[in-house]
Amino acid sequence: MDGVHAVQVIAVTGGKGGVGKTTVAVNLSLALAELGRRVVLLDGDLGLANIDALLGLLPRYTLADLIEGRCTLSDVLMRGPGGVRIVPAASGLQSMVNLSPAQHAGLIQAFSEIGDSLDVLVIDTAAGIGSSVVSFVRAAQEVLLVVCDEPTSITDAYALIKLFNRDYGMNHFRVLANMAQSPQEGRNLFAKLSKVTEHFLDDVTLQYVGAVPYDENVRKAVQKQRAIYENFPRSKCAQAFQAIALKVDAWPLPGSPRGHVEFFLELRIKSSRSRQPSLDSMSGAMGTSAYGW
Repeated sequence: MDGVHAVQVIAVTGGKGGVGKTTVAVNLSLALAELGRRVVLLDGDLGLANIDALLGLLPRYTLADLIEGRCTLSDVLMRGPGGVRIVPAASGLQSMVNLSPAQHAGLIQAFSEIGDSLDVLVIDTAAGIGSSVVSFVRAAQEVLLVVCDEPTSITDAYALIKLFNRDYGMNHFRVLANMAQSPQEGRNLFAKLSKVTEHFLDDVTLQYVGAVPYDENVRKAVQKQRAIYENFPRSKCAQAFQAIALKVDAWPLPGSPRGHVEFFLELRIKSSRSRQPSLDSMSGAMGTSAYGW
């Protein structure tokens, strides 16, 4: 392990769409960069390009170009706000499951080459629980689960936790309450998710990271195609991301190859080969009666 630079790999996921995980991934990345961390933000939605649209970026190259050998990873990397480097996605990248061994090796090598120039890799996963989401989450060292005050958000978050625990033996998740009307609402959301998780999955540990308040400035920033952390730095939302980034910065660094970029991508490619169950089937199998709502 000597001489190998450990990279913190954080998968930001949410089970369902609409919980604001892309906003969380973008602004958390900016807040970590402000703390001096060298951050790369990977758009893990292989079917839709979310991050570049959210920030008004026009990528010349995407991961599709890298896979096809039209450019290098350095060409794909875009300089985003706050010094965050961004890896934009593109539609049609589900074809990654059919990469040749040579393409596998080239892609892994491409990411390993930037390992010494970054401290944190933040992955904004797609909505739902498709194969790419499963692959990215399994390959990350830390899983940040974003929930909001909607019954379907808690239901889908539990289904996601159950899937990863049952099928892949994962038992540690960090939880962030987004768009909370108050700090207490955030704690209540976490308590609700914790209660059902502890009842049915006794070997799972959930850790509460904090709450990001509902802030109308988020909508204004989106309209301007800017991050709220950059455009409204004194807003309550931006201050919340600053506080959460301080907590994330204190998380332990990986002590095994699980947190190394080259291993992350290798696992992402390997695990993407397997067929994954849908979130709808997981939610249906779980049943709503377990919640008593």
